[in-house]
Amino acid sequence: MAKQIGLIKLKGTIGNVTFYSTVAGDLARQKGGVDAKRIATDPAFQRTRENGSEFGRAGMASRLLCATFRDLMAETSDSYMYGRLTGRFVKVIRADATNSRGLRNVIDGEAELLKGFEFNIRGRLKTKFFAPFTANIDRVTGAASVDIPAYIPKRKVLAPRGTTHYRINVAAAEVNFEEEAFVDGIVSSPELPLDRTLTAPLNMVIDLPPNSTKPLFLALGLEFFQEVNGEMFNLLNGAHNPTALVKVSGAA
Repeated sequence: MAKQIGLIKLKGTIGNVTFYSTVAGDLARQKGGVDAKRIATDPAFQRTRENGSEFGRAGMASRLLCATFRDLMAETSDSYMYGRLTGRFVKVIRADATNSRGLRNVIDGEAELLKGFEFNIRGRLKTKFFAPFTANIDRVTGAASVDIPAYIPKRKVLAPRGTTHYRINVAAAEVNFEEEAFVDGIVSSPELPLDRTLTAPLNMVIDLPPNSTKPLFLALGLEFFQEVNGEMFNLLNGAHNPTALVKVSGAA
């Protein structure tokens, strides 16, 4: 892969070189590689086929989790989020100590490795929200909760310029990676003033199916608002809105 420089940027293919644009800039790469039929049948590419199978499984899992938290991450994800999440799922699958290479999967892997994943690399939760909180998933009752003791917003929330209010969002889901299905829920605080007044404690709870045997996920995020003449306007640039997985419970 090479980067295009100069005033004229090319797009398309010339000879064996393809020119294209990405969020990282204008790039060029040479065509080539091994024939697809050979990769699919040649014993020498057995490891390649195994890696491809598991990477495909990771990609499917990443798409499903993105669909699960679509409402929460609508204004919080960055351009590379899907790729970063797929990479994290690859680690989950490789932690599967039950199945053979090429057959490893999310269910038998370590879903807990997803804890701490930031959906917005430009606005990380840990760099925007400094109030202490406790995240918990009770597999027996299905209760997924985030408890936040009282805090002073101006000291604990790093908001973009122009913010007058913010909202805390919590989402939780039971995800069935085998059937590509999920059960989810979301709860939000009111628009809270970004001031120096001590907040009330928050207890945010979502009820998931009790006694679930599927992986359970709990995410926490923030949205920022500006009040103008008594009306709230969402700061939609997305650069500062954080969302992260704060608790993960793998398959029981």
